[in-house]
Amino acid sequence: MARLRKTTTTPGVVGYLRVSTEEQAVSGLGLAAQRAAIETECARRGLELLVVHTDPGLSGKSLARPGLSAVLADLDAGRGTVLMVAKLDRLSRSVHDATGLLLRADRAGWGLIALDANVDTTTPQGAAMTQVLAVFAELERRLIGERTKAALAVKKAQGVKLGRPRTLPAEVIERIQSAHAAGVSWSAIARELNATAVPTAQGGVRWYPATVRLIATRDHAGAT
Repeated sequence: MARLRKTTTTPGVVGYLRVSTEEQAVSGLGLAAQRAAIETECARRGLELLVVHTDPGLSGKSLARPGLSAVLADLDAGRGTVLMVAKLDRLSRSVHDATGLLLRADRAGWGLIALDANVDTTTPQGAAMTQVLAVFAELERRLIGERTKAALAVKKAQGVKLGRPRTLPAEVIERIQSAHAAGVSWSAIARELNATAVPTAQGGVRWYPATVRLIATRDHAGAT
């Protein structure tokens, strides 16, 4: 297949990071580890890391993500020659989407490196392996979904009330809602809860703004 290479291309790596939950996005956990892995690999290979784009709190089921769109725009414009991700599933869990990215990379002349699976499409073997891994990534997602649906159906048939049980004391919920009603920001509420060592719903010791907002909005209607 012929490659349409840019006449002026900036050699180097465009990094991409993604986490799927809002709490991970707020805390930075996951994003920081992915970035460190990419920086380490670039240093090991002697590659320049030109820019890193992120999609915090977004699913990998679709390619319609602003961070990924920025990555592809850079690469298609010749700003970088390699897309690097710490894990292949950070990029996509869809066989169709992954195949589309491989074709786009081949036509535009940039490569894809996924560190967790030692995938490197700058080699023929790496390009073939990427397609195989993408197939198994989507298969795993579908199997997990089917197992989850089956388990929920059994519980529902047994009369089990589905949904996350409330384990926070009513006074903590009221405290969060009252502070929000008074105009206190989610971040400030989280800091105050941390400062006074209030346990989270799971018994943890660290509150995040996203968690506070979720509790306030989820429990508002049913609060007593």
